[in-house]
Amino acid sequence: MTSALPGRAWEAAFLGVRTYHRLWTTSAKARRRWPMFRVQPGGVALTVDDGPDPRWTPALLDLLDAYAVPATFFLIGARVAQHPRLARRIAEAGHEIGNHSMRHPMPFAALPTALLRDEVQQAQQQITDAVGQAPRLFRAPSGGWSPRVLDTVAQTGLTPMDWTVNSSDWKQPGVAHITRTLTRSRSGHVLLCHDGGGDRWQTVVALAAVIPRLQRRGLRFVPVPPAPGPGRPGRS
Repeated sequence: MTSALPGRAWEAAFLGVRTYHRLWTTSAKARRRWPMFRVQPGGVALTVDDGPDPRWTPALLDLLDAYAVPATFFLIGARVAQHPRLARRIAEAGHEIGNHSMRHPMPFAALPTALLRDEVQQAQQQITDAVGQAPRLFRAPSGGWSPRVLDTVAQTGLTPMDWTVNSSDWKQPGVAHITRTLTRSRSGHVLLCHDGGGDRWQTVVALAAVIPRLQRRGLRFVPVPPAPGPGRPGRS
C-alpha cells in the first residue's frame, strides 16, 4: 500500500501538470520573479502561444467571444510584424497579450545572454508598436527557463509565465487527446494551447468542447494576474 501523495505531487503524477521548477542559484531580483504557473482558486487561465496566425487566431477569437472567455495570447514578435492588425484585434477584444520572444528560437535557454536580451526586447518593442500597449508577461519558448533567462526577463520588467496543463496540441495528437487533457484541469490551473506554428483546427474544435465543460464544473476563466501570487513555486 502506497502512502498518500501531497496535492501538487498527485497532480504531477496523475494529471501530468507542471508543478515544480528546479532552478539553481540566480540573482535576488530573478528569485523574486519565479515563473507563475497558477491563478487564484476557483479560476483557470487559458493561455495561447505562437500567434498571431491569420487562419486560426480569428477562429479562436470568435470561439472565446461566444463563451465570454478571457485569454492570454503570447505572441511572437516576427509574426506580429507580419500581422499587426490581427495582434490589435486580440487586444481590442480585451485579451491579455504577452511576449513570446521575437523569433521563438530553441533551445531558448542555450542562447548567449546578448541574444536572449535581443529576443525579449525586440519582441517587446514590436508588440508595443503594433497594439499600442506594452506586454507585462513573458513566456519562454517551450518553457525554456534558466537563471539567465529569468535575469533577462526581470531586467526587462516582465513577469515570467509558465503553465500547469499542457494540451500538447502542437503535436496535433487528435481532438480527443486535447479535450481529455484540458478537461482534467482543476482550480488554479493555467492551460497551454497554441494558435500558431501549424494547423490548429484540433485546438479550436477541442476548446469548443472543453470551455463549456469546465464552466459547468463551476470553474471561471480568468485573466493571468500581473505579478506572482500564491501559485509561485518555492525552491526545491
